[in-house]
Amino acid sequence: MRVGVALSQYGAFARRDAVIEVARAAEALGFDSLWTGDRILDPVHPRDRYPGSADGRMPAEYTTFLDPLTVLTAAAAVTERVRLGTSTLNAPWYSPVLLARSLTTLDVLSEGRLDVGLGLGWSSDEYAAAGVPWARRGARLEEIIDVLERIWADDPVTYESGSFSVPESRIEPKPVQRPRPPIYLGGYSSAALERIGRRADGWLAGGVPLPVLTPMWDAVRHAAEDAGRDPDSLRMMLRINPRITDEPAAADLVPRTGTIEQIAEYARSTGAYEVFADFQQTTGDLTRMLDLAGRFREAMG
Repeated sequence: MRVGVALSQYGAFARRDAVIEVARAAEALGFDSLWTGDRILDPVHPRDRYPGSADGRMPAEYTTFLDPLTVLTAAAAVTERVRLGTSTLNAPWYSPVLLARSLTTLDVLSEGRLDVGLGLGWSSDEYAAAGVPWARRGARLEEIIDVLERIWADDPVTYESGSFSVPESRIEPKPVQRPRPPIYLGGYSSAALERIGRRADGWLAGGVPLPVLTPMWDAVRHAAEDAGRDPDSLRMMLRINPRITDEPAAADLVPRTGTIEQIAEYARSTGAYEVFADFQQTTGDLTRMLDLAGRFREAMG
């Protein structure tokens, strides 16, 4: 099982020194990957509830949030080995041609270390702020994947759909990874799980109890079979956002809450291809964050 960690990006860690120190430390500690998320704003009066939140609000740390691809580019400059992933970019917010340029640039500058994680997000407030319709966001995501794959294939490029138009053009450079960087998709609805099995290289899952996680992964695999794909070729990439405790938490609270050992035991039990942990919501201290990351890496073996 590969093991990653979230890169410094938000809350108390949204600063240059933290980005660089965590990137370098992650590589030195033997982590396989670094990951960033995607937020635009924290609505004061949200129209949509944050998943799993008692009051419907985002975590307070999300009020301060650095751009995911810029942060990964900074990490690429000070690392040599770790892969660099997005979990997730809310793809419908972006022009696919400009998104392709940014992703390609990151893959080139990192010499082929990019993992592209795309999703839809959950906040209609953020869609409004981005000037993007909330309706048909799933269809828009599929079109964006079409454009990315077309641009990353051989030139000349052309594309025409209900939302996007690319005139016949040469678009260079291409990513270092051929035929393209891996594309992972997030989501939990039946439509999202079907899309993952049909189109993606794997699922960007979240840390939920195994009785919830396993049936959703089975749905992804069945969708892959229905699409004529090999389900064993798909990868589960599992993100955990734990609140770390000194004393063991009740079993039904894991992996949301628990000791490092409990979180690691859960991670190993999932059968995921890769697990990565985000400690930015459990501490605001950089030294403590790095200590937790090191302990997690050690516990994972």
